[in-house]
Amino acid sequence: MRGLRGRRVLVTGGASGIGEATARRFVEEGCRVVVLDRHAQNLARVERELPGLAGAWSCDVSRRNEVRTAFARLDAQLGGLDVLVNNAGISLRHDFLEISEDEWRAVLDTNLTGLFFVAQEAARRMHAAGSGVILNMGSMNGLVGCRHYSDYNASKAGVIELSRTMALELAPRVRVLCVCPGAVRTPMQEAEYTPDMFAALDARIPLGRHGTPDEIAALFAFLASDEAPFMTGHPVVIDGGEAVGGLGSDLG
Repeated sequence: MRGLRGRRVLVTGGASGIGEATARRFVEEGCRVVVLDRHAQNLARVERELPGLAGAWSCDVSRRNEVRTAFARLDAQLGGLDVLVNNAGISLRHDFLEISEDEWRAVLDTNLTGLFFVAQEAARRMHAAGSGVILNMGSMNGLVGCRHYSDYNASKAGVIELSRTMALELAPRVRVLCVCPGAVRTPMQEAEYTPDMFAALDARIPLGRHGTPDEIAALFAFLASDEAPFMTGHPVVIDGGEAVGGLGSDLG
């Protein structure tokens, strides 16, 4: 992708799944990449397997003090930030009537409030520097209804609207986009779905399969690059046609 080499990139939730694939892609593009994650074992593995990383640091994005500490370390090590992939998130599969207050808060605190903490720190630096790209992780679940994920759906709908507002306020210096994947085969989804559930979902996706983390990573790279300079503010759907005709409302 044009214009990525040498850029300073931060990927949250970067030690597994889509985040790990995205960190790998940006390293391959010649970027200086730091990943944040709260899982120490995954961080250690990614640090071993991606020797080109500029850093792999522990951070719980739902804790503002940890986010501020991570950005202070980023300033000292990289001297600024050009691209944020705001990917960290969690999912809990359960019926609406069974969601506890603690479960609701855990999902919203990570997926929406934590994303806000990170985005605000990044935006302050990028706006002062005069340029930057913020890519927030949304979901098709934030655009259409999906059973058993009320808290997750609400958090992702919030991310989409937050991204739109950020794009308006930060333009023209900073571009902001929200990537909205459909079904992607990740460790998070594998923890919640049985083989039969995967097969049933694949049968309903027009392209006949789940997406891969590498495919989402490629979209992040494109949106961050000089190939997409006139894109900002919108949710960008990558779902194999899953949402066409409102399929999402019957999934899950």
